[in-house]
Amino acid sequence: MQLPGTPSDEVGGVLAAGRGDITTLFVSMASRHPEGRDADYLRWHTLDHRPEQHRLSAVRASLRLVSTPECRRARLPGDARFDSIDHVMTYFFTDPLGLEAFNELSGALGNAGRKIPLLPPVDRGVYGVHSKVAAPRVKVGADVLPWWPVRGVFAVLERQSVDVTPLLDVDGVAGVWSAQTLDVDASLAGARSGQHLTYCFLDDDPVAVARRLAPVLTRRWEAAGTQPLLAAPFHPVTPHEWDRHVP
Repeated sequence: MQLPGTPSDEVGGVLAAGRGDITTLFVSMASRHPEGRDADYLRWHTLDHRPEQHRLSAVRASLRLVSTPECRRARLPGDARFDSIDHVMTYFFTDPLGLEAFNELSGALGNAGRKIPLLPPVDRGVYGVHSKVAAPRVKVGADVLPWWPVRGVFAVLERQSVDVTPLLDVDGVAGVWSAQTLDVDASLAGARSGQHLTYCFLDDDPVAVARRLAPVLTRRWEAAGTQPLLAAPFHPVTPHEWDRHVP
């Protein structure tokens, strides 16, 4: 259904009301549970750990993603170091300084017996947001995409930044955010310096959109003379249906 009116990013009065204050992403990428208890982990994280983070004023939004076998089959070739990623958790911060309180809260929850063993980590990074764009057809502005009800996300990790505008022409891509790693203390994250992250926010089945994105992305990498580290579709976790989308 086509929504009415002029897209927010074309209306000065809407933009004057606020451009959002998210500047930083904390992204944790992990592999599947070693004993196949992915649904149990998602239940704990979604009902307990994740909502607690929103008591921090620096945390503005959060997004948990999971890869199914169908998602895996729709991935594009990447770096073997990232092949095992099936879970992606993102917190959207107003400022990287908020990560200090983020760590302190995690410690307090742990001391209260409120933590379970983490999923095996693959890559953790702190990223500075450097571009945001929304497809005009969805009407909402690029600034508010973290709160928009996505049907999935196509995530791309790369060694260098490339223009993402052509991705908006792909059916099912509602908007795109791009970010680059920030230099932070190793206790917070270990993603390599200069690593680029692109999130395509989707309003269609992520596997179907992945197939449409494949030729566009392949041409992009060939033109840039580069290769992705990871290029994969993910489902958002569905609350209270913990085994709906699991690896």
